[in-house]
Amino acid sequence: MLDAANLPDDIAALKAMLIAAQAREARKDDRIERLEKLVAAFKQAAFGRKSEKTDPEQFDLALEDLETAIASIHAEDEADSPSGKPQPKSRATNRGSLPAHLPRVEEIIEPESLICACGGDLHCIGEDVSERLDVIPAQFRVLVTRRPKYACRACTDGISQAPAPARLVHAGLPTEATIAHVLVSKYADHLPLYRQAQIMSRQGLDLDRSTLADWVGRAAFELRPVFDALIANLKRSTKLFMDETRAPVLDPGSRKTKTGYFWALARDDRPWGGGAPPGVAFTYAPGRSGHHAERILRGFTGILQVDGYAGYNRLIAADRIGPDIKLAYCWAHARRKLVEITRTGSTLIAEDGVKRIGELYRIEAELRGLDADARLAGRQARSAPLIASIRTWLTLQRARVAGKSPLGEALAYIAKYWNGLCIFLTDGRIEIDNNSVERTIRPIALNRKNALFAGHDTGAENWATIASLIETCKLNAVDPLAYLTATLTAIVNGHMQGRIDALLPWNYQ
Repeated sequence: MLDAANLPDDIAALKAMLIAAQAREARKDDRIERLEKLVAAFKQAAFGRKSEKTDPEQFDLALEDLETAIASIHAEDEADSPSGKPQPKSRATNRGSLPAHLPRVEEIIEPESLICACGGDLHCIGEDVSERLDVIPAQFRVLVTRRPKYACRACTDGISQAPAPARLVHAGLPTEATIAHVLVSKYADHLPLYRQAQIMSRQGLDLDRSTLADWVGRAAFELRPVFDALIANLKRSTKLFMDETRAPVLDPGSRKTKTGYFWALARDDRPWGGGAPPGVAFTYAPGRSGHHAERILRGFTGILQVDGYAGYNRLIAADRIGPDIKLAYCWAHARRKLVEITRTGSTLIAEDGVKRIGELYRIEAELRGLDADARLAGRQARSAPLIASIRTWLTLQRARVAGKSPLGEALAYIAKYWNGLCIFLTDGRIEIDNNSVERTIRPIALNRKNALFAGHDTGAENWATIASLIETCKLNAVDPLAYLTATLTAIVNGHMQGRIDALLPWNYQ
């Protein structure tokens, strides 16, 4: 910034200073533009097209550094501006908001003197109020329980004392709230236990990682009946989503990992105003074979929305004995294959296909939130003609394109699953894609990235149990920490198994 008090009198020197200042501003603007382009590229990679194996969260650290760099440059701009005032150019930044439920601590800053220069008294004519977010660092505390003993002076009939309160960890240190905090930190905030132990050590708590693991294992055992009630409740629905994701598990003795899978079974009737609460249950299985899906779905009958994984074909096999299941397939997967082709080169056929499917999604966006009957009527009137047009287009283009080419394979995928892709035209409860369950799996992928693998099959089962309850809390706007604290406390105090449904996340008050 040019300081008017120190400007030279020489015109040539003054011009040189002005040119240098303009060059600095140009370089600064160029840096900001390049950084913002990088942020846009990372966001496109994270939230645009991605492969099934890509975790969008892996870009977060790089994005944080880029956005931090942009903020530091803007701070430099503000420091260079007159009187430290912000630059007039506004930035599209989400500065957040301060919720009404947070406690307020008021600070009143009075002038140094309330006596006017004329000698009179100043009186208040108004005030400026601003709010800033403050924090009190998380602090552990010790609950001291005293149980006085009483005896009668007139006889020797014994001692009277209140019974000791029940504990999840018998004779252990943690309260149920502490255990819930460890569970949420591990499975919702993705902090491995050894990192939590390091955080606790900064407050002088010398707890071994194995101690925290013992707490988690005991909690998972106690929560298992609630998980069983959750998955049973989901299977009583007539429309569910299903998907699977890798769960690497340590193979004892081989010093390697084996690939297990988390199978996600989800319900989300909110887009059509259904009365059933949303929920998701993860089940660990040692493989990806369709018989695992069949086992998990035992007793379920209705519509199952899935991607194009061939293992689900077992559920509709002609010789299968069991409840009737109808598969609805995912237009997002069909579109994704075409989008991948458009990104590797200019392909008019693929671009046309993406545009046609995009029209279906535009209609769905307008119908979202209506009841099932209204959605069905809208689809029959608006989407059905588009589907018929896509069918004609698909037949024509498949005759023109080599079957073994990437485009030919993408078109063949759509043709293979055509009937299941069109089921959404027959029932207003069905979604156009499988994205609802894919969103619930993302936290599993992030936790997998931090933990790398589960140490044992039982550890993976515990992971699935706790993650199911936490993610169902999120779907129902329930605080997982408060829920797990209350649920563990209720279980320890002898909550009746016959009323276990009362402990499901959507029933938490």
